Amino acid sequence: MKVPQVVIVGRPNVGKSSVFNWLAGRRLAVVDDMAGVTRDRITYLMQSGERYFEIVDTGGMGSQDSDNLTQQIEDQINTAMESADLILFVVDTQAGQVTHDEEISRKLRYVNKPILCVANKTDGPSWDAEAEGFHRLGRGRVIRCSAKNNRFRDELLEEITQRLPLPDHQQVVEEPTMKLAIVGRRNVGKSTFVNTIAKAERMIVSEIPGTTRDSVDVRFELDGKVFTAIDTPGLRRSVSIRTDIDFYGTHRAKRSIRRADVVLLFFDATEKISRVDKQLASYIADNYKPCVFVVNKWDLVHQGVPTEKWVAHLRETFQSMWHVPIAFVTGMTGKNVKALLNHAQMLFKQSQDRVSTAQLNQLVRLAVERHGPPLHKNRRPKIYYATQVGSQPPTIVLMCNHPESFSEQYRRYLLGVFRDQLRFGEVPIKLYLNRRSSRDERDDVEPSVKQQQDV
Repeated sequence: MKVPQVVIVGRPNVGKSSVFNWLAGRRLAVVDDMAGVTRDRITYLMQSGERYFEIVDTGGMGSQDSDNLTQQIEDQINTAMESADLILFVVDTQAGQVTHDEEISRKLRYVNKPILCVANKTDGPSWDAEAEGFHRLGRGRVIRCSAKNNRFRDELLEEITQRLPLPDHQQVVEEPTMKLAIVGRRNVGKSTFVNTIAKAERMIVSEIPGTTRDSVDVRFELDGKVFTAIDTPGLRRSVSIRTDIDFYGTHRAKRSIRRADVVLLFFDATEKISRVDKQLASYIADNYKPCVFVVNKWDLVHQGVPTEKWVAHLRETFQSMWHVPIAFVTGMTGKNVKALLNHAQMLFKQSQDRVSTAQLNQLVRLAVERHGPPLHKNRRPKIYYATQVGSQPPTIVLMCNHPESFSEQYRRYLLGVFRDQLRFGEVPIKLYLNRRSSRDERDDVEPSVKQQQDV
């Protein structure tokens, strides 16, 4: 089960970023009286009791951006709501209910997610009656709070955790169906590949680039199991997007990546790697999706060209994705397609895997003994314990004394250890370093005697 996401939405200047910082207990998002300060999504991993979840801050809904980025901000908000497990609809008690709140409330009626109406700026009992007036928005119970005066934080967290999905041990286990997104630039053979695995002329195939204009779900069977392949429009460079069809095709392709379990990034063996390929790979990595680099049309490559040459080229081009497996196929004839699909299933299983806390702590202990974190400002960072809090992607939290003291290089070292020693060798891993609270005395990653002497 992935780490649940709690997304904060609302009109500009109702205090969304203040609520975000207040819940996180840290000043992460910029807070300003000027509307439109928040543009991109900001995410922070929270722990409330035994539950972990990510809170996500978003820009103001319906705001007009001064730099003509209104559409991009709206896209970020919509993307956040698509992945949300719970939405916090924040309103301003002191400003009262305004037309913009009503417009947002109407929009949220079409969102099939649990929604909490949070009346921020309810700074004292004298404002409670005003907050109750937001019942008229039809969002059920109104949660009163004040980020400024630290009012009702525990009550809000309790309401949030009660509405989160049940933990793994309480969920009904069902046989998962893998969703496989087939992405790539135009004319790399995606639709031909889909027709091959579906064993039917399911998609229109043409030499004309851009034939597929929408994302299409195609169900197919393999070894008695049913899967879903998502054929996507071929992407173009941003400067080449000239029509609404191109614009929405690009957005749907990205949405398909977000809802996929595994992504097959297609390359044409007869063409050079393009900027679009790099943009797609970056988007896949940013969304922590298991991926296979698929070099298609291998039958058209001149005999004698070794696969090692393409492998080296891909590894050099996508250095941050060195863990991604590479497949060489011919979509037209089906050569190597069965092996590719079997490998995709293996990635799907890797992304769902869980590791016991004891095993994880033992691994971190050995990693620290082998190569301890370097000194930072004459202090040695310390890891107290580790735990896996989610899957798809595997999400690991390291509780430590000074998270900011761990360099990016050392974080990469730890990720490398997890890949080498755990069953996450070919899938993305989310790694969080959180500060241990003063009440938490747990210390399962004991340093060796030599380390203690070094300190």
